[in-house]
Amino acid sequence: MSDTDRITKQRIAEGLEEPVREANALAHKLGLDPFPVNYWIVDYDEMNELIAYGGFQYRYPHWRWGMAYDRQRKQGQFLGGKAFEIVNNDNPSHAFLQESNSLADQKAVITHVEAHADFFKHNEWFRLFGDEPDAAAMLERHGETIREYMEDPDVSREDVEAWVDHVLCLEDNIDQHRPFTPASAWAGEPPEMDDGVPNLDDLNLSEEVKRQVFSDEWLESQRREEGVGFPPEPEKDVLAFLTAHGKQYDEDAGKATEFEDWQRDVLELLRREAYYFAPQKMTKVMNEGWAAYWESKMMTGEAFAADEEFLSYADHMAQVLGSPGLNPYALGMELWEYVENRANRREVLERLLKVDGVTWRNFHETVDLDDVLAALEPAPEIDDVPTHLDALDPDDPRVDADGLAAAREGEFDVETYPWKVLTYEGLCERHYSLVQRKNRGFLKRTSQEALERTARYLFDTDRYPTIEAALADVDYAAGWNRMYEIRESHNDVTFLDEFLTQEFVDENDYFTYEYVHTSRDYRVTSVDYRDVKKKLMLQFTNFGKPTITVHDGNFENRNELLLAHHYNGVMLDVRQAEQVLERVFELWGRPVNLKTVVKELDEHDIEVARRRDREPTPTEVGKRIRFDGEDFSVEDLDEEEWADIAATDVDYDTKPEEWLT
Repeated sequence: MSDTDRITKQRIAEGLEEPVREANALAHKLGLDPFPVNYWIVDYDEMNELIAYGGFQYRYPHWRWGMAYDRQRKQGQFLGGKAFEIVNNDNPSHAFLQESNSLADQKAVITHVEAHADFFKHNEWFRLFGDEPDAAAMLERHGETIREYMEDPDVSREDVEAWVDHVLCLEDNIDQHRPFTPASAWAGEPPEMDDGVPNLDDLNLSEEVKRQVFSDEWLESQRREEGVGFPPEPEKDVLAFLTAHGKQYDEDAGKATEFEDWQRDVLELLRREAYYFAPQKMTKVMNEGWAAYWESKMMTGEAFAADEEFLSYADHMAQVLGSPGLNPYALGMELWEYVENRANRREVLERLLKVDGVTWRNFHETVDLDDVLAALEPAPEIDDVPTHLDALDPDDPRVDADGLAAAREGEFDVETYPWKVLTYEGLCERHYSLVQRKNRGFLKRTSQEALERTARYLFDTDRYPTIEAALADVDYAAGWNRMYEIRESHNDVTFLDEFLTQEFVDENDYFTYEYVHTSRDYRVTSVDYRDVKKKLMLQFTNFGKPTITVHDGNFENRNELLLAHHYNGVMLDVRQAEQVLERVFELWGRPVNLKTVVKELDEHDIEVARRRDREPTPTEVGKRIRFDGEDFSVEDLDEEEWADIAATDVDYDTKPEEWLT
């Protein structure tokens, strides 16, 4: 780095010291509790490198990083994409700010990052990897280890690179719902073979010779006498199973041999990294939505963006929320706002339903919701702190007494930082969601069914004499408190499962679409929340990848590996599946099998359905794909052989049982 570059970055860093300090203070005032964050100023190329490396400065040597860098650079050059920030899950977290961004963008990034650091610290899924991550150091150690293997004169660099390729092809085949443990700690031992039973694979006999030497009955008995299952139950952590029990295929010897030490080491290092990154993949919608929500609250709600920066910030937010496709920022932010509004609405309804003379049956006739919303508006002294500074009471629980004293002494500009005078309770009232213009219809949309459901669980017999008395008891913090509770234990799948309701779908215009054979194009097929939910959750369950488990490590008593695709109505791309089996063979060293389900449609069925203006019904057929290191074969399965992987109601409740108590 040249002296000029260093001076430029130092100048930018000094100019951001106040925004960083104040953003952290505001985050804590709002109830956030982030990891400490170290901010780094980087140039355009450095930012692209960091994005390619997954947010870290040092990774193992591999071509994937160069490909990711080139894609990121071209996206900026030709598609107008703009890199605002990158932050990693670490304690302290590290965030990188691009030096060419405007001050408004830098402020937006800083507030966004503080919310990410809070999510990293408090979401329980990140704790499955460990309470105190030192990810940067871990990834740097892994990089150095793999680099040393590549430079070892006794190990071929090409072999190491190829081995890394094999493992990365399976990097999402872990059990992300189980705390990380070394593969050797739980993998168990394979069942022992009888000494008197020959290992037919080692004999290298052709099928023809086997049939000549051994009877069909004996061969079948060897395939079925498996004794104890191996593994006893389907194992989701495919990488761990391969680490513990895999072998490499020795072409010279013509058989499987034990891994080299470096092979097993690299496999386990990359598996460990897969577990580290898993929570970020599992909470993409929640995490990005959480950060976007609090960024918006700070930048606009608390005017962290100055007047002259507001238009620039609005453009920034429009780019983030307006990205095409499934946008985790937009979906996540909309869901968090819905959670907040729903909790606040329930709090208000519970108070109003305790008013004498008000029941769920006569609610809409006896309660004027316009008057209710007017009564819930923040008090003038809370809404406009600078104007009412002299009238604020330091003993008011909504007022920060120390902040009020400092403001009156002129220690800070109260016009710029009014939030310093308020407590969490005061900020909850100041930003109460139900009275905001875009949400004012939320309370009015309350249905009779919702009122009855709320009333059914009101066990408190205390009553209010008037509506005014009931509203005086409303807890303005109900929405934010509920958000903080949910932030701790949910992942994207459970988040969507619980909060994606028909009301949310209708309010935000979500729908499903399908390829329609009758019209030969894509059409909207449903606005029912159950269909929308299923479509979305299929994209997030198991990182949106097919769920594959190890069913048998000694399939048909031949040391073959049997994997199973747990079919959920979406069939595999068979060609891609075959390419993956080629990689698995390199980690198992013996023939590998994959059991799956395919949908079959013939042209006659499609044409008949088109004439009748309906969709054809495909036939589901079980298949077993086998790869022996050279050739593929595909075998049809009887229905009972694939019944255990057939599509049923998908169980999306993936939270550990202890978190449900």
